[in-house]
Amino acid sequence: MGRTVAIFAAGSRGDVQPCLALGRALARRGDVVRVLASMRYQHLVAEAGLDLHPLPADPAEIIESAEGQELLAGRSNPVAFVRRLDRVLRPHIMPMLEETQAGAKGADLVLAPTFGFLGLHLSQYLHVPHAVIHFQPSQPTRAFAHPLAPTAGRLGALGNRLSFDAVDLGSWMVCRKFINAWRRESLGLPELPLSAPLRQVRQAPVLCAFSHAVVPRPSDWGPNVHVTGFWHHDQRLWKPPRRLLAFLADEPPPVYVGFGSMRTGDPGATDTLVRAALRRAKLRGVLAGDPATSEKDILVVGDTPHDWLFPRMAAVVHHGGAGTTASALRAGRPSLVCPFFGDQPYWAERVRQLGAGPAPLPAGDLTVPALAQRLHALTRHGPYAVAARRLGQDLKAENGTDRARRVLDRYGSRTG
Repeated sequence: MGRTVAIFAAGSRGDVQPCLALGRALARRGDVVRVLASMRYQHLVAEAGLDLHPLPADPAEIIESAEGQELLAGRSNPVAFVRRLDRVLRPHIMPMLEETQAGAKGADLVLAPTFGFLGLHLSQYLHVPHAVIHFQPSQPTRAFAHPLAPTAGRLGALGNRLSFDAVDLGSWMVCRKFINAWRRESLGLPELPLSAPLRQVRQAPVLCAFSHAVVPRPSDWGPNVHVTGFWHHDQRLWKPPRRLLAFLADEPPPVYVGFGSMRTGDPGATDTLVRAALRRAKLRGVLAGDPATSEKDILVVGDTPHDWLFPRMAAVVHHGGAGTTASALRAGRPSLVCPFFGDQPYWAERVRQLGAGPAPLPAGDLTVPALAQRLHALTRHGPYAVAARRLGQDLKAENGTDRARRVLDRYGSRTG
């Protein structure tokens, strides 16, 4: 008889879709999979044939709010950023924790990302095993710095290793007060001191939802760390609109430009800038946004699955989220990454180092000349296309969700 598996998937679409892919793989082996996610993704969860336990906060809405934009604008000042983060999260975190507890009820296995160490707390509460999900390489290593470290790549071997402690301790300090109150008052568990979660979580099985072809496995990761490959989720019921099919039937193939849930300080000005750069580079474009703003050589699309769209593009310009980066690489198309914050600069640099695109163009440095120059290189420099095509072939040959499923099958059900 299968297990009941609870997957905590509070994040953007790029975080949710890989969890749905893994959930489908587990469901095929007989597990009952419950996804804890925002109601925004109700249709995606239902299409995947999984159960949804809705969470009260939608991270995408928080990011898009005035407070969220203020938070992102101040991320260069770590002290101010932590203070703003505490203020932004405060109204949401306790309701989120209570619904997380309710959603995990009856689970035999809990899967969750690192932030807040939620898998650890639920594992102790339910007396069941848990595994940690990493969408970016977050296990300590001397080979490179934590992707969220502000000085990533310039720390040396020891500094690289310590950067993981710094990031994890920093995130724990932001939510420790709330989570310890939740442990004490709702879970009936003792509070955890500052460093305890790091020691305990790093002994748990870790599922790295990315490919060794993109992030080679460091030699100092232990046997509990499993690089499975990307967890690819396709929306099988989605049908392309006729307008999109007609636009793609014309030549030459267009370039996709979209930044997911990221927002610049002036989205309207950024849209104008992107269109001007495409025209200067003499390229057709597919943009993410309001379809009513389409023009002759620029088609604007709403919600369109990347796994269907990207293989039909000449190249992809995006923000560098882990999910979007994986989709672009798997499609075998060269990428220009315009990172905003977080792990996006890390993925941007990986694309460059893999030869699948030019040097990143940070979102804060976007200008018409700079973007047009990068677009010209992206679409006319043959080695980018060759490297991206070879990498795409490697990624398509992987089955990350099946590898992750086999890892989880090694672990039993309830422990008490």
